[in-house]
Amino acid sequence: MSNLYSTEPTPTGKVVVDTTAGEIEIELWGKENPKAVRNFVQLAMEGYYDGVIFHRVVKGFIVQTGDPLGSGKGGESIYGEPFQDEIHSRLKFNRRGLVGMANNGKRHTNNSQWFITLDRADELNGKHTLFGRIHGPTYYNVLNIGNLDVDGEERPLVPPKIKGIRIIENPFDDIVPRITAAEKRAQQQARLEAKVEMEKREKRARAKKNTGLLSFGEAEEEDASAVSVKKKDMGRHDLVASSSSTKEKKSKKPLPDLSEETPKVDEQPKQRASERERKAVDLKSIREQHERERSGKSSSRKEDIERMQEDLRMMKKQMGQDSDTDSEDEEQRRKRRRGPSALEQELAKYQNARGRAAREKWSAKDKRSKDDDLLRDLDLFSKKVMEAEADEEAMDENGDVAEAGLEVDDDVGWLRHSLKFEHEISDETRRAEDEYEVIDPRAKARAVAAEDERVTKAKRRRD
Repeated sequence: MSNLYSTEPTPTGKVVVDTTAGEIEIELWGKENPKAVRNFVQLAMEGYYDGVIFHRVVKGFIVQTGDPLGSGKGGESIYGEPFQDEIHSRLKFNRRGLVGMANNGKRHTNNSQWFITLDRADELNGKHTLFGRIHGPTYYNVLNIGNLDVDGEERPLVPPKIKGIRIIENPFDDIVPRITAAEKRAQQQARLEAKVEMEKREKRARAKKNTGLLSFGEAEEEDASAVSVKKKDMGRHDLVASSSSTKEKKSKKPLPDLSEETPKVDEQPKQRASERERKAVDLKSIREQHERERSGKSSSRKEDIERMQEDLRMMKKQMGQDSDTDSEDEEQRRKRRRGPSALEQELAKYQNARGRAAREKWSAKDKRSKDDDLLRDLDLFSKKVMEAEADEEAMDENGDVAEAGLEVDDDVGWLRHSLKFEHEISDETRRAEDEYEVIDPRAKARAVAAEDERVTKAKRRRD
């Protein structure tokens, strides 16, 4: 399957067909089949396929749709006539899930009907335009349609219906629909209402009077006058001449021509009905009505907004809020939402830098003052040591006795002490050094090896 995909060109469009059996996602090859794809996309944008059923299901072969009549004999293209086939060498009906154009059994008779393959169909190559493929798991919805029960004419007993088509990626940005889907629905509704009204009018015109019901005599008189009974003449013309002359005179009177007046009476309601139907389905009038409705909604919405704004202004006045205060508060709220400006950010950086420099300056001063204090203390200590050494010989014994009974913390005798090391080694230290036994494992290993060699030589001599 991957090899088949690698030979197919890259799709340039995508639509989603929403049906009663689920969604069907179709990728379109608009570059290889521009006429078929343009026809399909524009008809979808115009809502042409909305409400159309899948009228043909051949199990293991195809499912077909696109005929608004639902019989397989209808449909029209955007070009006003059937368009030509578009056969591409890299597009073959070699697997399931491929979308092609249906024709009338002859070449170059494509209109609006299309089909989806359920399996490999090599017999369709070179005869039908292949313009799309099913993408993703939505093909399982196509399989569900292909498994429906059908009658003897390959028509589903309960045919699925297309609810709408969404254009996800339009391969042609210059497509301008002749009519929108909403306008088409309005036009169909108006045509249906006009048709129903015409049928009611025709029923009333064809209604016959039931003479079996009770009447007050007027209807019977009208029927009697309408039905003329021809009686046989019993008189003798040779004896009564006046009667013949009177008949001739009566026969010479012109009769009214009913054949001319009757069509006029019948044509007037038909003309009025046709005019009413033409006005109802007129696309221009529908668009104007939609525009009036939209403008009316927008004007009413604008009036509501203005009324709400006026109510807010009145409430602010009642609460004693001034317009200037409101503007200032609004400006502050806007600043809080936007955050600090660029100038404020730069000023904050400058102040932070100044504060950091000041802190570093004071920390350097503190460090220098600490070093000075340390050196000063060291000088005082060295002077105290020197004074203690100078006063060691000139200590007054009386002063020491006088202060013997007091506990004071001014003993500076430790300052006159000097640290000395003995350079000569005592006998005890030397004797301790001799008692140490040093064991070298390498020397022991050499001794063991020498012993082994001696034993080996002794054995050789004995042998």
